[in-house]
Amino acid sequence: MAKRFYDLTVAGCTRTLPIINLNETLAIAGFVMLGDVELCECCARDLAKKIPQETDIIMTAETKGIPLAAALARQIDMPYYVTARKSVKAYMEDPIWVEDESITTMGKQRLYLMNTDIERIEGRNVLLLDDVISTGGSMTALRSLAEKAGGHVIGQAAVLAEGNAVKREDIIFLAELPLFAAE
Repeated sequence: MAKRFYDLTVAGCTRTLPIINLNETLAIAGFVMLGDVELCECCARDLAKKIPQETDIIMTAETKGIPLAAALARQIDMPYYVTARKSVKAYMEDPIWVEDESITTMGKQRLYLMNTDIERIEGRNVLLLDDVISTGGSMTALRSLAEKAGGHVIGQAAVLAEGNAVKREDIIFLAELPLFAAE
């Protein structure tokens, strides 16, 4: 159980986040939107004001970005969004894939798109969406997958930018999330 906490306010919502050691030197504040309807809706409302107007489709990675993508799609009256899956499911026909490595995932994993999602992306303006951008590994994988599917990435958005990501000028985010020294 966490012994340290960080109070975060974003999109008018305040949450107390546990600080979790990732290794011997680095700790992060555990930001989880899954199940938090108010937080997803408020963040989607604020992100909708900042994303490119020419966005045709939103693409996120399984799992934590899914409720945010759904809420943002509702905000901008978009009938679909695309989720890059972490495994191939029986219903996925002709999937394409790329490798992904992020700060919160141990080792490498793959992200997959099925044929119907490829059709939704091909030739369209794609907004990549996640809960937190830190090292940028997940966004790099999403970009590669969107481009492999024939999409044109026009933006990268997240609720939070963590660590050095706050200095990036190529991402859209609502608030900063600091990194912490491990204890």
